[in-house]
Amino acid sequence: MADVDLPAADLTDAAPVRCIEHVDPSTFEHDVESRYEPAVLRQLVGDWPAVRAARESASVLAKYLTHQDNGTSIRAFLGEPGIAGRFFYRPEMDGFNFSVAETQLSNLLSALLDPAQADRSIYMGSTSTAKVLPRFASENPLRLATDRGGEPRIWVGNSSRVAPHYDESDNIACVVSGRRRFILFPPEQLPNLYVGPIDKTVAGQPTSMVDLEKVDFERFPKFREALKHVLVADLEPGDAIYIPAMWWHAVQADGQLNVLLNYWWNDAPPDAGSPMHALGHALLTISHLPEDRRQAWRNLFNHYVFRDNGDPAAHIPVSARGILGRTSSEVRRTLRWYLIRALQSLGD
Repeated sequence: MADVDLPAADLTDAAPVRCIEHVDPSTFEHDVESRYEPAVLRQLVGDWPAVRAARESASVLAKYLTHQDNGTSIRAFLGEPGIAGRFFYRPEMDGFNFSVAETQLSNLLSALLDPAQADRSIYMGSTSTAKVLPRFASENPLRLATDRGGEPRIWVGNSSRVAPHYDESDNIACVVSGRRRFILFPPEQLPNLYVGPIDKTVAGQPTSMVDLEKVDFERFPKFREALKHVLVADLEPGDAIYIPAMWWHAVQADGQLNVLLNYWWNDAPPDAGSPMHALGHALLTISHLPEDRRQAWRNLFNHYVFRDNGDPAAHIPVSARGILGRTSSEVRRTLRWYLIRALQSLGD
């Protein structure tokens, strides 16, 4: 089948992400955060000065941001017209279909407003506003996120298509300019999303290999099942979306100048590390075992890690529970040293 003949994912019957109007701290805590599902937060940041500037024009917003730019170097993805905003692997997966350049935010904004650059795909991913726009957070506050430890990060570009991926942290993403469509899949759809490499990724997290604009159902037949569970949200400037950790989401941006602010936060202790480290260790030690041995280890993980049978140490005196005890800085330190010693014993 020729690539040009592949169909776009049919989202006409997709369920909409539930929408919450007039979000306040109490509503967010009890009606949004307490439920493990996405929610659109209509006009959550509609009164931001940055959003008001964007509503005037792209050039007014660019001027607003340029006046705050402190000249710090930023990294930008640059793609030729053929990629149509889909920053991804090359067809043979021997590299990526874009280049990376060091520049300044003001230069990036100028390029986005330059008609001569309109056919190129230009994208600056997650960048701390504290690093490049030190006044932005105070002028455009979002206490719902910052009170939970989230720090504002800015994304700037023209039209783009980000493949389905997940984040390890809860997330609020706020549209400042342009329009964004979020296409979301619950975590249990992982087997149907055909995820690419986990150690060589486009921008940090593993991504689905399925192109939503040209779906090869012969190569990815189980994706039809994923589409039965898809949710869709269309956001305008001032709107935001809450995405719980581990929910898969694709992001489509449309417009000459797209600006999005997002905030990640995580309840896990900062010294605990990423669960991906545990996955990597499990791939090293378990994935090659015969099925019956893998099942035995699955039972062990379900018991001790996922606690399918309740607290696995409930029958042990608290003082003797060791690394099975309630998490604390001391327990985590003991676990880290245990893992370090174990890995060092393997040699190079």
